Amino acid sequence: MRIKFVQIKNFRKLQSCRIDFSEKETIFVGANNSGKTTAMDALRVFLEKKNFKTQDFTLSNWKELNKIGESWSSDTELVEEGKSIKKLETFLPSLDLWIEVKDSELHYVSHIIPTLDWSGGLLGVRIRFEPRDMEELIQEFAKAHKNSNQLLQNKGKNFKLWPKHFWDFCERKLGSLFAFKTYLLDPKKSDEFQELSDTNLAIDKDVLKGLIKIKVINAQRGFTDANTENTESSSNRNLSAQLRDYYDKHLNPSVEPTESDLEALESINTAQEAFDKNLKESFTTSLAELEGLNYPGFGNPQIQLSTKVSTADGLQHDSAVKYHLDQELSLPEKYNGLGYQNLISIIFKLIRFRDEWMHTGKSIEKEDEVIEPLHMVLIEEPEAHLHAQVQQVFIKKAYDVLRNHANLKGKTDFSTQLVISTHSSYIAHQKFESLRYFKRNNGSVLPTTEVVSLHAVFGDKEKETEKFVIRYLNTTHNDLFFADAVILVEGPAERILLPHFIKNFNSVLDSCYLTILEIGGSHAHRLKPLIEKLEVICLVVTDIDSMNQGTKCQPELNKNYKTNNDTLKTWHPQKECLDELLNLEEDEMVKANLPIRVAYQRKIEINGEIIYPYTFEDAMVLENLETFKEITSSIGLLKKMVEASKLNVKDAAKKAFDEINSKGAKKAEFALDILYFEDPSKIKPPIYIKNGLQWVADKLTKDKQGLITS
Repeated sequence: MRIKFVQIKNFRKLQSCRIDFSEKETIFVGANNSGKTTAMDALRVFLEKKNFKTQDFTLSNWKELNKIGESWSSDTELVEEGKSIKKLETFLPSLDLWIEVKDSELHYVSHIIPTLDWSGGLLGVRIRFEPRDMEELIQEFAKAHKNSNQLLQNKGKNFKLWPKHFWDFCERKLGSLFAFKTYLLDPKKSDEFQELSDTNLAIDKDVLKGLIKIKVINAQRGFTDANTENTESSSNRNLSAQLRDYYDKHLNPSVEPTESDLEALESINTAQEAFDKNLKESFTTSLAELEGLNYPGFGNPQIQLSTKVSTADGLQHDSAVKYHLDQELSLPEKYNGLGYQNLISIIFKLIRFRDEWMHTGKSIEKEDEVIEPLHMVLIEEPEAHLHAQVQQVFIKKAYDVLRNHANLKGKTDFSTQLVISTHSSYIAHQKFESLRYFKRNNGSVLPTTEVVSLHAVFGDKEKETEKFVIRYLNTTHNDLFFADAVILVEGPAERILLPHFIKNFNSVLDSCYLTILEIGGSHAHRLKPLIEKLEVICLVVTDIDSMNQGTKCQPELNKNYKTNNDTLKTWHPQKECLDELLNLEEDEMVKANLPIRVAYQRKIEINGEIIYPYTFEDAMVLENLETFKEITSSIGLLKKMVEASKLNVKDAAKKAFDEINSKGAKKAEFALDILYFEDPSKIKPPIYIKNGLQWVADKLTKDKQGLITS
């Protein structure tokens, strides 16, 4: 048994989204504020029936909900249609849970099988947060709203009393007038969002009890280092507290002792008797002083000292966990690095979750012997304080820890699904097919989110492309999935100098979360299915790559030249004729209906001369001739470019083209030499790159994405 997918509606920014779950690990990725944490909260709130707040409704829905409330208050007599829950249905938060069930597991789900002709496979339930009783809700709101308005009207006041509107009313009354209700769904319609009819009655009992066990590790784990004061004396956040809890539930020999526990208990009893004797002798003098003051005297109880030594007491202190350094040398847990504290804590919690699920231990509640067939564990941002290598090891091993039990290893009777939300590219790049990308939609009045399953991006005919993309992203740590915008560049020179262009010439982008990927002109188009599916803002900085009958040549108009650039030919603008590319309007460089733009060398005018650069390097030299002329010390390709800058414009363009395309030209070294010999703030970005960067900045500003404000 496993959760196949969930459909979430009207929960915060998840106005309507489907999340598919992998069989083992599912990893939520996306830029900041894209909805990852919202999805984790939705799973907890609906599956565990947690408290609901008015802020958990999709905010844009409240405008309509307030209008409905206003109609309840203004209509003197509501017709039946106005009292129906159908009036609110479109705006109610809900989660559709679809579970894949095997034939051997039918006894677990007998209470949610919708019809007798169900033949196995998927089963679905809708958990919806809705009014307990519509008539009661309407009456209470209408009465309160009318009374407050009438009072203000009578007194001639023009401010608002509670409830100002339906939202204001729900802020105070939501818990008493709303509740979670569960409905069965039709398995034959699992591919669509089903409308509930009047015959769909809510199920009285909790259908998930005994079916799914949910455990959560939150992002804020509250570790401290040696310089932080622990103000929470009863804190259960440290490792010592976690070990005490685990010991009490699973290992304590005082609870249901076995033969193997007797020796330990006998030693404890002997220690207690010896301690009691020592205690009595030590306090003899002090207690005698009390007798000198006529205590206990008549009618007062005699003071008797007795110890209680228990196995659990040995862990009741902050230094119960220490780190061994050498013989007789150790340090309390808070002196270890935060990263290792975090790692040990998470792993230990996973062990505890697994053992509690499997009823391993002595203090586990025995009231209900049923072990849920499905264990879902949610972990928020496990990367906190962990360096890159530890993050990679964690994601490889976490699921194995949850399955490290005799009833689970190599068996399918019980299923475990691990869900992780992360900002870590190191965690993301280990499990490409498990990634679920949270895509922000900023077109509406209030931003919403939809979720893209990465395994579904590439079609059957794109398996080789998929293989390349996975391999490539694995080498770049998948920063793409956390960026507000991505810039694909042609080669190493652009990759080295672009950050300087952004820092020195575009303050907006310098305050945004950008990913710059060096992909090469012959491979950028291979990312097309992924970039377009994610709909991430993307600038492709590439070269014009002009060709004349198979030979590289300087770009010119009216020569019947073509481009050899695969991105320009097959992705956008899908043109091969050089004249068409050079005459393309700026707005035509943006792909229709997608935030994707190409940037390549364009016409530049220098001292009345029209020049068309061939690559990034010669475009940069030609647009910074005066700066390059002033470089007095240089080597390699940079030296040759400095020499070219001292020629007239036409000759400079010709020499730059020849040197860049000469055998052994080292473009990466050229870029590094610029950083060494010249202040990069003096080097202006070529106009085609400047325009491209400005487009990205305009998109981010318009969408209000990724902008950091003080």
